[in-house]
Amino acid sequence: MATNNQKLYLLDYGAGNVRSLLNAVEKLGHSIEYITSISDFDKADKIIFPGVGAFGYAMKALTEKGFVEPLKAFIASGKPIMGICVGMQVMLEGSDESPDEPGLGIFEGRVKHFDNTAKAVPHMGWNSAQVVHAGGSDIAPCIGKDTRYYFVHSYGVPFTAEGAQPQFVHTATRYGDEAIVSSVWKGSVFGTQFHPEKSGAAGLALLRSFIETDLIRHQSSQSDSVLAPREIRDTLSVRVIACLDVRANDQGDLVVTKGDQYDVRVSASEGGHVRNLGKPVDLAKRYYDEGADEIAFLNITSFRNTPFKDTPMLEVLRQASRCIFVPLTIGGGVRDITDPDGEHTWPAVSVAGEYFRSGADKVSIGSDAVYAAERYWTRVVEGQVPLLDGSTAIEQIAERYGRQAVVISVDPRRVYVASPEDAAGHHTIKTATRGPNGEQYCWYQCTVKGGREGRDTDVRQLVTACAALGAGEILLNCMDRDGTNSGYDLELVADVKAAVSIPVIASSGAGKPEHFSEVVDKAGVEAVLAAGIFHRREVPISAVKEHLSEHGTPVRLMSSSSPAP
Repeated sequence: MATNNQKLYLLDYGAGNVRSLLNAVEKLGHSIEYITSISDFDKADKIIFPGVGAFGYAMKALTEKGFVEPLKAFIASGKPIMGICVGMQVMLEGSDESPDEPGLGIFEGRVKHFDNTAKAVPHMGWNSAQVVHAGGSDIAPCIGKDTRYYFVHSYGVPFTAEGAQPQFVHTATRYGDEAIVSSVWKGSVFGTQFHPEKSGAAGLALLRSFIETDLIRHQSSQSDSVLAPREIRDTLSVRVIACLDVRANDQGDLVVTKGDQYDVRVSASEGGHVRNLGKPVDLAKRYYDEGADEIAFLNITSFRNTPFKDTPMLEVLRQASRCIFVPLTIGGGVRDITDPDGEHTWPAVSVAGEYFRSGADKVSIGSDAVYAAERYWTRVVEGQVPLLDGSTAIEQIAERYGRQAVVISVDPRRVYVASPEDAAGHHTIKTATRGPNGEQYCWYQCTVKGGREGRDTDVRQLVTACAALGAGEILLNCMDRDGTNSGYDLELVADVKAAVSIPVIASSGAGKPEHFSEVVDKAGVEAVLAAGIFHRREVPISAVKEHLSEHGTPVRLMSSSSPAP
């Protein structure tokens, strides 16, 4: 057994959100220090090595810091190490993501890109990890049977059950038509493709088992008999996301609010004040306890007179990540920012970096995504080469932190036309909901500045351009349905889902549990989001999940059978 006076270190090469891992370790009653120099490897009894983003970036960063050889020496010494996500992937020989960049070569095999022909990529959401070997007398990592963990990645190690895999593969996971290695374990080297620090109580239990137990898989306990890839079940669940629109009220306090078609103030007869539905962190913690799979904070106050480092949303993230261990998304203001004194400018990628270091896992880009898409299509029309020049926030953040960290928040509204020819080159649909003058067609106009300004860009132009630029997910709102409780705009959602091969979150309009199952069935979305009905307790998150489960849709249910942290 491990002792309480062990020295636990975190190997951070400059990845995204490591704050959540630090908070998870502290939540379990332990302390952890950063490895800042080569000499720290000799001080460590155990190392946790988290990673997000690109394989090549991780290996280059380790090389530049001079950490590659000390890391290999630490592993060779037999001291325990746990890699997470890219921290596990770099233990392999290499990755198709960065073909010229060798991995550590601890395990045989290469990391490969998912096939997006029949499924959305990245693999994003809650899935199970199936133990593939018979096991033995060793104390095993605390991975629960049928328990779901949070995955977010575009590249994975194919599970073949061949070659050396029986010696080091611990669990495998199926995503659509592909089975991948979801954890490795050999000797004192353990690693997970999923994120335990973002997997709720089950993930905390797994971290505790690594920290408080010496997990050593001995050669004598390794069995040559492992499950075949065809035996790995697909258990990916539909995510239920709680969204919190955060802004300052007239007294300057941060509150969660909710608009009616984007108007967050009550009527003049009721006082005209900003709707106040609670404090951001308190409400987010309630949703975590109720079983939300993710939580999104959308900042709808500009804070133009505040230096970016003092932006209140950074502190909201810091506080939330101390008590919430599911993914957090932050939206609003992810763009180039100049402080009020004019002396410091923050590029969008640096803004995102501060959000990640404060506890966010993903950033949501709104207006800037529309402008980026417009520039993209200008380059297409003009025949400019290359199409991707690395100038947009989407490209820069995706390159640095991985495309899974970039969400595009779309705010479209219907524009009715009598015929497609009247849509000025925009993508139209024939709609079952006719316009005010009986129009049978419409196109969806993208808006900026919180829906206040329409652009000459349609929703399909936006989402296809942003996917090409490197976005990993679409958060699809609908101005026409916002706050109506009349159900999602199924025509809009289905049209966008058919246009891209990245995950789509349906938003705006949900008013009852049946609306959630309807959009999953008819549009095939990977996630559903709601705000007002959760805030006002009109429909609890648990009721949505129970309905989806009874409907036959896989969801992550809060269960007493999940491992305790």
